[in-house]
Amino acid sequence: MPAIGYARVSTDAQDMTLQRDALAKAGCTKIFEDIASGAKAERPGLIEALGYLRDGDVLVVWKFDRLGRSLPHLIETVTSLQARGIGLRSLTENIDTTTSGGKLVFAIFGALAEFERDVIRERTAAGLKAAAARGRKAGRKPVVTPDKLARAKVLIDQGLTVREAAARLRIGKTALYAALR
Repeated sequence: MPAIGYARVSTDAQDMTLQRDALAKAGCTKIFEDIASGAKAERPGLIEALGYLRDGDVLVVWKFDRLGRSLPHLIETVTSLQARGIGLRSLTENIDTTTSGGKLVFAIFGALAEFERDVIRERTAAGLKAAAARGRKAGRKPVVTPDKLARAKVLIDQGLTVREAAARLRIGKTALYAALR
């Protein structure tokens, strides 16, 4: 299995030598690099590495935080790699998804990420319910207010089309059609 390395530092002031040396020692035949914050989705070196990898390859990173912006992003990346038949190995955490133990650890990470998403979803639903109980509505305010709807009906009764009435009131015709229903 060819080992392909990926190294990243956040700023020019940081040294990538430690990562390069570790990846070379791990047998990486090619190393892709980025100088960018891990929070950035657009990392040219990572995009190039992911495009270079083929079925049977192993992406090697010095540490998982060099690869993923967050646990859900890391899980998503690993899932994508696994679907393409590509393994992932972290030298520092000593986790290798090409082994059964590494797969188990990532399955646990995946379960934790899913749990985190469920908790966030539950909190959001509870917050919306509490706001509704206080009389607050979620979402955008309607474009067609009762006043605009009444004025639109008058304009339409005077012979204007829905499109013309919507233009006069500076609202979308689709929104006006929906309000008229």
